[in-house]
Amino acid sequence: MTRHASALAVLALLTLQARGPELYGPGVFSTAAWDYFMAWTPDQQDVFFCRASDDFSSFEIFEVHETGGRRTQPSHPRFAEQWSNSDPHVTVDGRRVFFISNRPFPGDTTRTARQSYDIWYADRQADGSWGDAQHLDAVINDPNGNEWSPTIAANGDMYFGSNKPPRGKGDQDIWVSRLVDGVYQPAENLGDSINTAGGEIEPWIAPDESYLIFSGARRADSLGTYDLYIAERRAGVWQRAHLLPNGINTKYFEFNPSVTPDGRWLFFSSNRKDGKLGDIYRVPMSAVRRARR
Repeated sequence: MTRHASALAVLALLTLQARGPELYGPGVFSTAAWDYFMAWTPDQQDVFFCRASDDFSSFEIFEVHETGGRRTQPSHPRFAEQWSNSDPHVTVDGRRVFFISNRPFPGDTTRTARQSYDIWYADRQADGSWGDAQHLDAVINDPNGNEWSPTIAANGDMYFGSNKPPRGKGDQDIWVSRLVDGVYQPAENLGDSINTAGGEIEPWIAPDESYLIFSGARRADSLGTYDLYIAERRAGVWQRAHLLPNGINTKYFEFNPSVTPDGRWLFFSSNRKDGKLGDIYRVPMSAVRRARR
């Protein structure tokens, strides 16, 4: 890091500590509902975000197009017009979006919602629209548990949260499934550097797998109900996760982290405003990177 870059990183960290995270998109992305999560296409012209019912019993995915500084009104994408859907993540090439849903499996004639969530996906069509939802036919979709927040590295490896019994460290852990010859392999627990007896959920993986940001609860250093953590991967080994810097985590919920494709901003959700409904916030990644050094 150059002296100039180091000075800018210090300034970003001081600004974060002084002002705190910035509420993002009042009236569009942050409303009187429980709003959370952001996921962009690579050109950052299209963004998905989510909204939960007050009791967190159902979820919706919305899409917003941004062109020339103007935004369209949020609307449901084609793949998320029915059922409860959440946690979208767009691949680095922009051709596929993964998400979770409680919709019935293909061929289920009962047409009733399931009690658990699996990973699904939709592909980008030639006209730029998103296609229909497809169930991810892979061993990582465990019929005995939930899968949460699928996030995809540039090589296709998938990181996700799950309460897979009985191999976890706690009630929720973070797992990875390697993509080998186009096939997702059985999930691997990320181990003691990441997972604890508390609960870890909602990962966001850097495209090169150099770092992971996630939400954790009931950990030894927790500040609130859920807090945001970061871990680095060095020589293929995950280092011990630590809290993101002061000003990001509070005594309330901080969860659903994601980083913009250009690497400039960390977005997350929090109910810090009133302790009830959640909003979407952002902080410069320069402050987070400074904290990691």
